[in-house]
Amino acid sequence: MEIASVIVDVPTKQTDRAFDYLIPEQWSGVVQPGMRVIVPFGPRKIQGFVTSLKSQSEFKKLREIIEPMELEPVLNTELLELGDWLTEHTLCFKIFAYQVMLPAALKAKYEKSVQLAAGMQITDLPEPLHALFESNQLVDWEEALKNGMVPLLQKEAAKGNMEVIYIVKEKVKKKKLKFVRPLLSLAELKEEVAHFPAKAEKQKQVLSYFIEHFDAVEMRKLVAEKIATSATIKALVEKKLLIEFEMEVYRDPFEHSTFKRSKPLPLTTSQQTAIAPILNSIETNRHEVFLLYGVTGSGKTEIYLQSIQEVIERGQEAIVLVPEISLTPQMVNRFKGRFGDLVAVLHSGLSAGEKYDEWRKIQRKEVKVAVGARSAIFAPFENLGIIIIDEEHETSYKQEEMPRYHARDVAIERARTYNCPVVLGSATPSLESFARAQKKVYHLLSLPSRMNNQSLPSVEIIDMREELRNGNRSMFSRKLFEMLKDRIEKKQQSVLFLNKRGHSSFVMCRDCGYVMNCPNCDISLTYHRVHEQMKCHYCGYESHVPKECPECSSEYIRYFGTGTQKVEDELGKILPEARVIRMDVDTTGRKGSHERLLTDFQNGKADILLGTQMIAKGLDFPNITLVGVLSADTMLHLPDFRASEKTFQLLTQVSGRAGRHELPGEVIIQTYTPEHYSIELAGTQDYDLFYQREMMMRKNHHYPPFYYLSLITVSHEQLMTVVTATEKIVSFVRSQVSTHAVVLGPAASPIPRINNRYRYQCLIKYKREPNLAKMLKTILDQYQTDTKSGLLVTIDVNPFILM
Repeated sequence: MEIASVIVDVPTKQTDRAFDYLIPEQWSGVVQPGMRVIVPFGPRKIQGFVTSLKSQSEFKKLREIIEPMELEPVLNTELLELGDWLTEHTLCFKIFAYQVMLPAALKAKYEKSVQLAAGMQITDLPEPLHALFESNQLVDWEEALKNGMVPLLQKEAAKGNMEVIYIVKEKVKKKKLKFVRPLLSLAELKEEVAHFPAKAEKQKQVLSYFIEHFDAVEMRKLVAEKIATSATIKALVEKKLLIEFEMEVYRDPFEHSTFKRSKPLPLTTSQQTAIAPILNSIETNRHEVFLLYGVTGSGKTEIYLQSIQEVIERGQEAIVLVPEISLTPQMVNRFKGRFGDLVAVLHSGLSAGEKYDEWRKIQRKEVKVAVGARSAIFAPFENLGIIIIDEEHETSYKQEEMPRYHARDVAIERARTYNCPVVLGSATPSLESFARAQKKVYHLLSLPSRMNNQSLPSVEIIDMREELRNGNRSMFSRKLFEMLKDRIEKKQQSVLFLNKRGHSSFVMCRDCGYVMNCPNCDISLTYHRVHEQMKCHYCGYESHVPKECPECSSEYIRYFGTGTQKVEDELGKILPEARVIRMDVDTTGRKGSHERLLTDFQNGKADILLGTQMIAKGLDFPNITLVGVLSADTMLHLPDFRASEKTFQLLTQVSGRAGRHELPGEVIIQTYTPEHYSIELAGTQDYDLFYQREMMMRKNHHYPPFYYLSLITVSHEQLMTVVTATEKIVSFVRSQVSTHAVVLGPAASPIPRINNRYRYQCLIKYKREPNLAKMLKTILDQYQTDTKSGLLVTIDVNPFILM
């Protein structure tokens, strides 16, 4: 009696455990851990993941598995174990942990079929399967079930002779092309040609061609190369000499791109010093976390490429994560150029079908390197030799819905299993990582200077309060305007960056730069237009909007917020001759538009590239000599304790776009708070000093890296229900944690209502709380059972967004 433990696709507390199912005799030896199966659950049929097999169960009456959904497991043993780890660390349901590891195409509604592997003939199969494949290359799964052929098919699949193809009911169809191949054996074909009637000369030529190329040939090729017409082929098919069939080909998102092959570059002395410990760790199979801290343009990518080279030569695999926005064609070029077809690329610009095809290349071990955004960390490799996370400080590595994982934690956990190194690269490491490197938990590697010893661009900080006093009301300072004009005359390019991360408006005095802050939280108050009120999104403090500045009594106290469109209009007025490319959510919505705009800019079709976040990273154009930052402060006044860190990182990154080649670069940063240390130090690109200043702030206010955080958010349609539930939770938390922990709340969430649901939260700051995970699980379980009331409780361990 074989029994499978199955996690079913029903995300509730009651079903968040393995259910036992009998494996019917015909599936005995077929069902394996990591496979998806269809099981009866109540009245319906749903999918589930087999987590283990056993010979007995404590339950008497077991239902049977209906059928397996594939011939080979989609999750290997290591990923199954990683699912346990994810569940524990992010407090999510098992089913979410497994689904996050698979491409979207495998989460949809599905139909499926079985087909011969490339290059296989029917004659290579055992006798009983001949009839099944004779009329069709692609056999419907239902048909295989009816004929009871699955165990046989499975054996063939294990030998690599056939594979299961998912036909996903949504957009993902397999890409198929028409192929033609001989129906006879080679000897029979030669015999046939010898006795062929003379008048059918054309048909004879086609058959002779197939004697030379005894294989399947694409129909388009036969016609294009004038080997045959479709009429000739049709006649031969009718004579049962050839067979026409469809065969699946991979969708290649890069089929129209040519990648110039690149050779490893000679390393500078500092690059050699930095790469040596990484190579050593690869050679000795030692798990270690490296923080590669190098200024913008210091050649981090080359270190990544050469480390990967070493890993591939040892027959191992590599995962490279890059932030979604810097997955530019340039980045893909570098990896494809060095490793060619050994690279699979996974990012949001691909269609579901393309993503699925790239994922399958990894699963079939056809590639050695996966380059992608956050979810590529789950690439189904089985022999990892290195994991690299570029721009490791990026907040997009944290997933904001279940499972709320951080890719860096997953990377370290997987690397531990494979005893391999993790390399975290950044010019402006996150405070947490740098603190760990200082404590020798991570191994710090530095690249202090740019390649070819180019100096970093000169940065000038412009005080917009002065501009205002001198009567300039435009969003461009005089200096920036003159320099833009100068660059257009010299035919050089400029980048204008609008820091549009600030969603909410803040109130600021345009004379003295005063910003209204919360007296309890050291965080700016947010302007709420509806009630003309200032609110703190952390502790709930409220105040009225002042008519004049409390500091200098000026009347120029205004709330702030601008958009890229407004900037483009103004540019049109003051510099009508400038050709501008605008990159923001509106202009890059369509597939491929991101790449097209950047290519146009690279080819010199515009003088100014204007954009938000998207253009801050990874761009490397020789002709950019000026970078202007229009609003350095928008992020500083967001209710977020990481605001100064993000501002510093962003300004340093943007400045790094200028003067990366022969021409020297200049950067202009416009701000109303030039005295803020994150802006001042971004000007001198002094990370070390910034780190010291910021760490003092974090220590004083009990924030990471000195404390861990956990955020509990409660939401419901009734305000009173939310408040009462949050109060209960907070008092429970206070009774369970030690006196060293800080428990804040209940307070309204910074965004107090979403979709007509009121939101309240409780923030826990702690250092060592051994019982915390158990306590949080108790809270979740308690409120999970209570689904009827519509109360929703979510918990984010190590939150990145406290909104």
